[in-house]
Formats: sequence, C-alpha cells, structure tokens
Amino acid sequence: MSDANLETLLASKLIGSSPKMQQLRMLVQFAGRCNSSIMITGPSGSGKEVVAEAIHSISQRAAAPNITVNCGALPEQLIESELFGHEKGSFTGAVNKHVGLFEQSDEGTIFLDEIGDMPLNMQVKLLRVLESRIVNRVGGNQNIPINVRVIAATHKNLGTAIQRGSFREDLFYRLCVVPIEVPALNERTEDIPALVEHFLNNQSDSNPLPIFTAEAYAALQNYNWPGNVRELRNVVERATVFFSGQQVHAHDIATLVQSDIMPAIHDRQVEAQPQFAESTPGIDSEEDFAPTSPMFAAPQSDNVIDLNAHLKNEERRIIMHALEASHGVVSKAARSINIKRTTFIDKMRKHSIDKQLQDSVALAAGF
Repeated sequence: MSDANLETLLASKLIGSSPKMQQLRMLVQFAGRCNSSIMITGPSGSGKEVVAEAIHSISQRAAAPNITVNCGALPEQLIESELFGHEKGSFTGAVNKHVGLFEQSDEGTIFLDEIGDMPLNMQVKLLRVLESRIVNRVGGNQNIPINVRVIAATHKNLGTAIQRGSFREDLFYRLCVVPIEVPALNERTEDIPALVEHFLNNQSDSNPLPIFTAEAYAALQNYNWPGNVRELRNVVERATVFFSGQQVHAHDIATLVQSDIMPAIHDRQVEAQPQFAESTPGIDSEEDFAPTSPMFAAPQSDNVIDLNAHLKNEERRIIMHALEASHGVVSKAARSINIKRTTFIDKMRKHSIDKQLQDSVALAAGF
C-alpha cells in the first residue's frame, strides 16, 4: 500500500485534522508496520478500539482474523477457556472441544480491551503465552504454537494498578512495547464538526438528516465531553431522531447532551475541582463558563433530569399534536412531522395512544 493510500485509509478511520489526531495517525502508521505488542491508553469512549482496528487494517496481517476480547466482560471462571480453549470433558459443561480466541486469531491480531480488568491469576498465564507463543487448552497436553499480534487497551492508570498490586509489572512491559495514547475529545474540540459529519453520513435511517448551525457547533465545542467520542455519537443520533430535516441551534444542544447520569457526574466533579477549569483554556471556574455558554446556565426548575422520560414525553406530545392538527388522518399527520406513515403508526402503538383515538384515526385513514 502506498503512503498516499495509507494516509487516506487512516484519515477515513481516525477522523479529525487537529495536531493531536495528526500525531495519532503518525503513531498508528508506524505501529502498523511492526509486529510488536501495542498498549493503547485513553479515557473511556475516546476510540481505543477504532485505533486498534486501524492498526490491524494497515498491517501485513490485514487479511487474517482480527478478534476483540473485552477482558472485563468475561466471567473469571471462563476467561482461560475463552482465551486458550478447552478439550472435551475437561470440566463440567465442556461437552465439545473449544478452540480459544488466541488460536482463532492465528496469523492475525487479538485485541485485549480493558486489560486492566484481567484477574491476576490470568495475567500470569497470559504472560506465559506472550513469552512462549504457545497455548495449552484447558484439559489438554498439546503445545499449540501461535503467531499473533497482541494489542491491549485500558482506560485505567496501570502505573497505579502496579503499585497497588492489581496488575503485574512484567506483563505491562511485555504488552507496552509500542505505547499509543488516544486523546480525550475535549483536547481536540476542533475535530467535532468533522466527527459530526462522519456520524451523520453513517446513519442507517433514511429520514432527512439534521443540519447543525455554526452556533450549534460552537456550543458542542464548549462542552466538556466526559463521555468523549462515544457521547458525541449518541448526541448526533438523538439529533437525527428529534431534528430530522431541521436545523439544530445552540439552544438545542443543552437537551441533546444531557443524560440521566450527568447530574451525578457533575456533582462529583464540582466536589473534586472546577468542572471546566482544567480542560478549557482561559476559564478559571464553572461560574466563569456559565454566562458564555447558555446550555450550562444555572439550573432552572424546568431543567430536564431524566432525558429518556423527557424524550419519550416529547415524542408523544408531537404525535398527539400532529393527529389533532390533521383531524386524525394518519398519513397527513405523518407528513406533517416528516416521518413514514408506518413509522407513525408504530409510534402510536409504542406510546399507547388512546384506543378510541386509534380507532377513529384508522377509520379516517381507511385502514
């Protein structure tokens, strides 16, 4: 693959032109050319798995399997079997032979996500496999050689974990041959418009896309993004639901970014330190930030606390208003809010709109 094609491929996967993203793409380009183990660090939701996929896609192993393992999601009693496999009858419930994920990813890449959550006893076994490049299935006695590129990732501070004795120092150095740090979104806010456009272009819904105004982008760039790129993707998806074919203005962003966990996050951050002081240049406190950013104004009595309930109520209100304005004609009501007639009917059922109204609407619409 030529350097130009390589850069184009990476630019399509790692979105943004900020200095931090340019540096990240350069590191990924170097990492893709080697076979060394890689440790990807960065906050939750920043895109560590996307970086791992990009490394695999530009490597010489691109045609081989690329398997992702969430180390924190595997039950402790099954993680060895999942990673290294087991023989039939090796334990209760092992009715068939199982080929482990390391064997399945032979000649390719295995991505060990949230490696910091791996139990200590498994860390010892993983270290042995990384050093010998041989796996032994549970209940078996055969040495099975593997040729696997290992990429690990974590949002935890492994230095602190090593000091506390919850992560092995020798495993850390075995995994962290090439370190790559993924920046938080609030460290590259200039990339937000490009990310929004990317998420909009990849929406599966065929409804018209929302249009973010310049003021809306400015409001997005002023937000701290505790959930990083994952949170931004969710905001864009909400916008496609509630602002389909419409403009999204700065005052709309406040509703789109809220979630039912935000108040708790906010309280913890305020207790620890000013929420925006560290990541927003030129701002010394939360009070300094509030006047210049309407979406973070002082709490009002009508502020949304439960976003899910608010959005559900708002959707029902819009549907009811459309039905009233169209005198119960479903097709006309659906057109008035720019959704398909069948979708409108599904939403009526979803919100348990009065049965009598449904019957009258059905009669008027002729179905």
